[in-house]
Amino acid sequence: MISETATSLPVWDRLSRKASLRAKAGLTRTARPRTAAVDLAGNDYLGLSRHPEVLSAAAVALAEYGLGAGGSRLVRGTTDLHEAFEAEFAAATGAEVAVLYSSGYLANLGAVTALAGPVLLDAHAHASLHDAVRLAGTPSDTFAHNDLADLERQLKTQRPSLVAVESVYSVLGDAAPLREIHALTSAHGALLLVDEAHAIGTVGPQGAGGVAEAGLAGDPGVVLTATLSKALGAAGGIVAGPAVLRRHLHDTGRTFIYDTAPPPAVIAGARAALAIARGSDDARTELTRRATLAAELLDAPAPAAGVLSPPAGDAHAATAWAARCADHGIAVGCFRPPSTPDHRSRLRLTINTAVPAPDFDRALTTIQATRPPQP
Repeated sequence: MISETATSLPVWDRLSRKASLRAKAGLTRTARPRTAAVDLAGNDYLGLSRHPEVLSAAAVALAEYGLGAGGSRLVRGTTDLHEAFEAEFAAATGAEVAVLYSSGYLANLGAVTALAGPVLLDAHAHASLHDAVRLAGTPSDTFAHNDLADLERQLKTQRPSLVAVESVYSVLGDAAPLREIHALTSAHGALLLVDEAHAIGTVGPQGAGGVAEAGLAGDPGVVLTATLSKALGAAGGIVAGPAVLRRHLHDTGRTFIYDTAPPPAVIAGARAALAIARGSDDARTELTRRATLAAELLDAPAPAAGVLSPPAGDAHAATAWAARCADHGIAVGCFRPPSTPDHRSRLRLTINTAVPAPDFDRALTTIQATRPPQP
């Protein structure tokens, strides 16, 4: 409990003033317990977080291994489940090996810092990639989103050792032209890091992701990262690539060495989800159908997978739109600066194929009907 004396310290006054300014701009963020709703806000694209086989696998592992991993991966936290998932994920994506982390955020930090050198990022790349280059203290710059000409120009002038992109971008939902980007990075001797967070399970052969869809699986010039918390319905992160990278991460990667391993029960569930996702072509077809329908009704670009973000005016309009949806029992994302790469406030819809089709159709109609006037 902070004392009355402490509350008068300058630091708390400064933070209070900043909070007031954010509130005036409509940028206050609040974590609330989720309630029953048609879920178009979470990232459980294939509905696997509640799949009976996933829950059963997690329950068996919980009984066998207990709640937590008991330590970091190099001390006591590695189990046969961790190693099996790494091998199965690598095989599914065509990578040589993979390394598990407790979150996708830490996986990106680990990968970028391990490959430290001049880094060039797509301007819309996830915050964790931008944070990683800052923490690594390495020279970095951005190229215009999906702009191959700008990428080529900067490859020639800056000669980065690493280029980082997302296969499916997490806010606007568009895809990176990975074949063309890879051709440029290869020609200029740069490694390509692809964040597959929104692509694993949703795009590519058997849901293997954007790298596999681009025909680049197993390419030694490509490293992929992903989270287990989206289409796999679990939690954790992973880095996949050549065996020499795993050796380097085990020996030097601070976010691997010093972080507690993911709970075995969660990884057991993720293993079951990965197997189910590989055989879920029908669900991926339905995901595409629903995403296309949503884009048409909301006048948004057709997404590459299951995420789209119609513009909503300013931050106040966006939060009001999301609140009206919530009043009708529909959960949607509300993204405002700095979370939006184009600095425009948006709703973000993430398609969940486990939502019954009538509920999904009703939700789209409601979202469209409650939309604020567009400037």
